[in-house]
Amino acid sequence: MESNFVDFVKILCRSGKGGRGSMHLKHVKYNPNGGPDGGDGGKGGSIILRGNHNYWTLLHLKYQRHLFAEHGGNGGKDKCHGTDGKDLYVDVPCGTVVYNAETGKYVCDVTYDGQEVVLLKGGRGGLGNFQFRSATNQAPRYAQPGEPMQEMTVILELKLLADVGLVGFPNAGKSTLVSAVSNARPKIANYPFTTMEPSLGIVGYRDNKSFVMADIPGIIEGASEGRGLGLRFLRHIERNSLLLFMVPGDTDDIKKEYEILLNELRQFNPDMLSKHRVLAVTKCDLLDDELIEMLRETLPDDLPVVFISAVTGYGLTDLKDILWAELNSESNKIEGIIAEENLVHRDKDMSQFAAEMEEEGELDDIEYVDDVDIEDYEELEDFEYEEDV
Repeated sequence: MESNFVDFVKILCRSGKGGRGSMHLKHVKYNPNGGPDGGDGGKGGSIILRGNHNYWTLLHLKYQRHLFAEHGGNGGKDKCHGTDGKDLYVDVPCGTVVYNAETGKYVCDVTYDGQEVVLLKGGRGGLGNFQFRSATNQAPRYAQPGEPMQEMTVILELKLLADVGLVGFPNAGKSTLVSAVSNARPKIANYPFTTMEPSLGIVGYRDNKSFVMADIPGIIEGASEGRGLGLRFLRHIERNSLLLFMVPGDTDDIKKEYEILLNELRQFNPDMLSKHRVLAVTKCDLLDDELIEMLRETLPDDLPVVFISAVTGYGLTDLKDILWAELNSESNKIEGIIAEENLVHRDKDMSQFAAEMEEEGELDDIEYVDDVDIEDYEELEDFEYEEDV
């Protein structure tokens, strides 16, 4: 069964070209020397990305391989202005990042609802010969062609926007926690990599307050180098305000597993280490109080630690309190503002992305369509006469 979660698409985008200006001389019965009256060409349509919070995946663009804006109309006689090409608005989920598919260079991103970003600007229309009239050149026999269109094959990549991102090895209890504290129902099973795609859950809190929790597939050691599923989905926690590390309580060395997870984030993107972190020791229904106190002494002391059991509900209220306090701490708000202002997107490694696209069966699947009018290559006539006998 094909998944409805689509977090990247490859699309050929093309803005509209500007219409050419008209080169026309007016010559009628009662005005034999009417002079130039060629109108300007219309501007071509632009391609504009628009943030829309009603979308949370790129599924609606998965099979839309071409995005073409309208061309501008040509100018006409009697100083008639050509029609402007309509701008093409493309709604995308908040958190969408755009890369050049050929070079991997970062182009732009859309972060909030209603934000509009011009991806490709339409060409300006050419000036008609009416604009070139002067005292010394009263009958100009030339006009401007319109500006050409812009074309780019782009990769739209989604990075989920959530308040809390879950980080842990496979079978750490991430999906169980999301299902216990929210209405989300991710797949839960007793084998590694049960979660094959990210999921979001809205966690209810006191006084009708809530926050969003993101569950991503489990990370294994070496995920930052392409092992497992972590490399593809690690980007979904780049924009989370808070990271919740989850390590099972029956692990031999909880601190060591936490350090491995932290190192994978460091290798993938060092900026992630500046985020606030909370450590949750899961599956505590297998532990007694004495063992919990012994484990507490061996855990890191530079971040909040909470012992929970998503199955029995043990510690979930304390976990929500800690997460809410960390999310709304003044330092986290300041860091969030600074991070948003100084957000730096790294260029994409196209060799790794090509392998990823090939696995999805979407490599080199874009058909390039020629949309060129023959009249663009025809030489403009010197001038036209309008006869009115």
